[in-house]
Amino acid sequence: MAEAAQDRNLQRPSNRVGERLRYYLPTLAVAVGVLLVWELGVRMFNIQQFLLPKPSAILEALVNEIRLFITPGQGSILFQAAGATLWAAFGGFCLGCGAGVLVALVTARWTIISEAAMPFAIAANSVPIIAFAPIMNNWFGTTNPASKMAIVAIIVFFPTMINTVRGLTLIDARQLELMQSYAATPIKILLALRIPNALPYIFSALRVASSLSVIGAVVAEFFGGQRAMLGVFITQEAASFRFDRAWTGIIMASLIGLSFYFVMLWLERWLMPWHTTFRETD
Repeated sequence: MAEAAQDRNLQRPSNRVGERLRYYLPTLAVAVGVLLVWELGVRMFNIQQFLLPKPSAILEALVNEIRLFITPGQGSILFQAAGATLWAAFGGFCLGCGAGVLVALVTARWTIISEAAMPFAIAANSVPIIAFAPIMNNWFGTTNPASKMAIVAIIVFFPTMINTVRGLTLIDARQLELMQSYAATPIKILLALRIPNALPYIFSALRVASSLSVIGAVVAEFFGGQRAMLGVFITQEAASFRFDRAWTGIIMASLIGLSFYFVMLWLERWLMPWHTTFRETD
């Protein structure tokens, strides 16, 4: 019995690796297929670079930027821009999501505030990003990273607040009655019942906000900023007809967004190992 259990434990990591490979194989196959069709289509139909550059040209431009980045005494504007955009997205993400959770705790405590504030939150969430960019640039300055952080904070604030309020209020009435029957204080109910119930809602909002933060930062940079910002880098390279380099900026923005998203997934799994979603996948 002990030997059989040990054999199962030894086989489990390899089984997990195989399952992971089978899970991601269709995604990798689709990605490779799209790139091949893209490359062959551009070559066969002689599509001009200003319309759509070849993936091989984009890869070459990206490799050149990496070479400049790792060469002592050199510098890569692309990686400087990626760092500035990452900082703006991260700062706005922390400010907006933190404020969204705090406001949700207040509004969920008093029903009248939640009912009065929720329609305004939904309406403000529907405002396009470009409506905030000129205002924030005027308040903080076009080249000030705080203007981009403010735009990102506004964008991620409302999804986080709305989801957190739902998680704090949509609880099982029987569990609430049980805690009240034991004379639990509102703080105890909040910590032991409402916040654990709201965690899946909060992390669902954080996953969405992780992508929105990068989108908001890049779009805000389209309206002006320092040279070393991805939005400015993309617009200037496209205006100079260096579209392969412009696409490298798009790739860097995508990598930042994916990194944010996977960090949120890791935090969710680390803070909520008890959730049924993770128990079923283990």
